[in-house]
Amino acid sequence: MQKRVFIATNKYVQGAGILSKIGDEVKVVGKKPIILADSTVWGIVGSTVENSFESSNTSYHYEEFQGESSNSEFNRLTKIAKDNEADVVIGLGGGKTIDTAKVVADNLGISVVIVPTTASMDAPTTAISVVYSDDGTFEGYKFYNKNPDLVLVDPQVIVGAPVHLFASGMGDAVATSVEARASQKRNSITMAGGIASIAGRAIAQKAEEVIFEHGIAAFKAVKKGLVTPSVEEVIEANTLLSGVGAENGGVAAAHAIHDGFTALDGEIHHMTHGQKVAYGVLVQLVLEGVPETEVMRYANLFKALELPTTLKELHLEDVSFDDLVKVGEIATSKKETLVNMDPKITPDEVANAILAVNEITTSNL
Repeated sequence: MQKRVFIATNKYVQGAGILSKIGDEVKVVGKKPIILADSTVWGIVGSTVENSFESSNTSYHYEEFQGESSNSEFNRLTKIAKDNEADVVIGLGGGKTIDTAKVVADNLGISVVIVPTTASMDAPTTAISVVYSDDGTFEGYKFYNKNPDLVLVDPQVIVGAPVHLFASGMGDAVATSVEARASQKRNSITMAGGIASIAGRAIAQKAEEVIFEHGIAAFKAVKKGLVTPSVEEVIEANTLLSGVGAENGGVAAAHAIHDGFTALDGEIHHMTHGQKVAYGVLVQLVLEGVPETEVMRYANLFKALELPTTLKELHLEDVSFDDLVKVGEIATSKKETLVNMDPKITPDEVANAILAVNEITTSNL
C-alpha cells in the first residue's frame, strides 16, 4: 500500500522585530528553556533575548555551542540540558546550532524552539539533523518523529547577516523543487515517510517560483541591509517552503553531491551548505540529461546570486578525477538521497557530471 504523508512544524512566526518577543512566545512552549548559541551570535542578539525573557518574567540557561553538530557536542549539551532540568531547547543561530538543538531535545524528549539568525538553509522547520564528525566530515542524518514546536524568524536579524548566507539559502531552496521532481518520477519515499502529497509537491514548486521571481531583487536589498517585500518572500521560501517542500516532496542528487563534497580537503570546507548544494543542482540536471539551455537557466540565476557555478568558484579548479570519484562514491552510497532519483548512477558518472557542469558554465557565462 502506498501512503501519502505530510509533516510540518507546529507553528511558524516571521516578522520584523519578533526576536524581541521571544520570551512571550517560548513560555507557551516550556518554562525552563536552555538556549544554545555560539559566541558570535550571542554577542549580536544576546541582549535582545535577555531583555525579552526579563520582560516576560521567564528565566533561562544559556550554553555556548562550540561549532560542530557532532556526537561529542550532542552528548555534552544533552548532559547540561538534563542537569538544568530544561523542558525546552532553543536553537539560536545557524544550521549546525539548529541541528544540535533538535538532537538535544530529542534525546531528552522535550520541546524544541528554532530561531535562525540567517536564511541560509531550510533546517529550521525540518525534523532532521545533519551529523558531522568533529573535523566537519559528513556522517549521516538523524530523523525525528516530530518537527520543531516553534520557529521564530526575524527579518531584521536575517538582513544583518552576511549576504552570501542569504544567497546560500536560495541555492538550497531552488534545490527543493529540482530534487522533488526527480524523486517523484520514481515515486520515491520522502523524508516524511510516504510518497509526496499534493501539498508537498506544490510547496516544493512554490519555493523555486519565489526565488526566480524575487531572488535577485531580494539579494540586492539584503546587500544594503534592507527589509523589503521581496526579502520577506525569499526568507519564507528559504526557511519554510524549502523545509516543508524538501521533507514532503522528496530529496535527490543535489544534496547527495553536497555530502560528497565534504570528503574533499581544502578551501571547499569553507563553502556554505547552500553554495555546495547550488552546484549540486547543476550536477543533478546534467545527470538527468536535461538540455543545456535548462542547465543555464539555473546557472544564470546562481551567477546573479553569486553562488558557485564553476569548479574554480568551488576552489576545486585543480581537483583530480580520482577525488571527484570519491565525491561520487559518497553521493551514490545506499544511505544517500541520490538513490531516490536513480540508484544505478555510478561514482564515475557523478565525477563526469561535475566536470560537465564546469564545461557548460565556463563556456556560457
